[in-house]
Amino acid sequence: MARARIHKRTISDQQRRRDLALERQKECRRDLQQHARQLASSIADHHHPHYNLSNPDFQGLTDGSNEELSYGDEEESSSSSGHSEGVLGLLEGTRLRGSEAKAWYAQQFMLPEWMIDIPSHLKRDWYVMARPAGKRCLVISSSGTTFSRTRNGKLLHCFPSALPNGAKIRDVAAPSHVFCILDCIFHEPDSTYYILDVMCWRGYSLYDCSTEFRFFWRDSKLSEEKVFVPPSTYHRYRFCLVSVNECNEAGLQAAYCGPTSFQRDGVLLYNRHAHYVLGITPLALLWKDADCSQFPLDTDSKGHVPAHQQVVLRLQSDGTVVTGDDRPVVLGIMPEQFLSQKISSQAHEDGLMEDMRHSHFSRVPFFVL
Repeated sequence: MARARIHKRTISDQQRRRDLALERQKECRRDLQQHARQLASSIADHHHPHYNLSNPDFQGLTDGSNEELSYGDEEESSSSSGHSEGVLGLLEGTRLRGSEAKAWYAQQFMLPEWMIDIPSHLKRDWYVMARPAGKRCLVISSSGTTFSRTRNGKLLHCFPSALPNGAKIRDVAAPSHVFCILDCIFHEPDSTYYILDVMCWRGYSLYDCSTEFRFFWRDSKLSEEKVFVPPSTYHRYRFCLVSVNECNEAGLQAAYCGPTSFQRDGVLLYNRHAHYVLGITPLALLWKDADCSQFPLDTDSKGHVPAHQQVVLRLQSDGTVVTGDDRPVVLGIMPEQFLSQKISSQAHEDGLMEDMRHSHFSRVPFFVL
């Protein structure tokens, strides 16, 4: 009798990274809960009346120590604060100036991976939305002003807004501990900030909340304020929500080709259980093709497609060229002549890994494995 063949389902590398990211998130949550229990226990043991359990990273964000900005002043300060490199808390980061401030703000975004496979439980565990074309930026309101920072950390706008504590008028003025942080895309044709996500609202941090909760908070809390009113003297730019859809057939079709008030530049997918993590994450995905984006390929500053597309690869100490995945894929080996010219012997011995753009060695042959 012939045995029935059992087909084992192959799990893609991206799906494996998604599973690992969710598992790390659960472990982190358990660690934080345990830390909170120990902290509460120690406070109870000491009976100290002056303990403050609020997050110290967010204390003083709007105490006046952050960058001095005035309406209409959109130039970057060239002074330097001299802070040492390393991971900085939110308070320390807001005190930086010039190039250090740009570098710090550039690290405060959650960045999607390119979608290269269909996630498991797509309909159950994912949201989808159309991505507006424009500049991705953080919008921060505090101390009676609002400013935005682009992906590279550069100051985009400084302006009054109807966000809580976003202007120096009675309707939106608030105590110094009130601030908001939004993840937006600035759509230049209609001078509108399209809101993708919310990370802080009135000083309450949502970084460790699920996407499902953040989107609920975004849709409910912003509608309670006068954020969506037409532009005016004390609300210079228009704000608008990007519609979020369930990942079913209707939702995917709406995000991919449905009518929008903005120029579409691809489709974004978010795992409903994911927290807002800084850096690239497989729990947020971006899809682009010629039907849903004018820019399915990289373009230069003038919007033209270059003759060669760029790819960032990593050169390892043994001369191999790999991708930046959690499990790097080895694409080839660089010739010894190139290694001797481009990498110092000390860096080679220390196992230094360099990020190199494809254009840097496009004219140098490497041996494909």
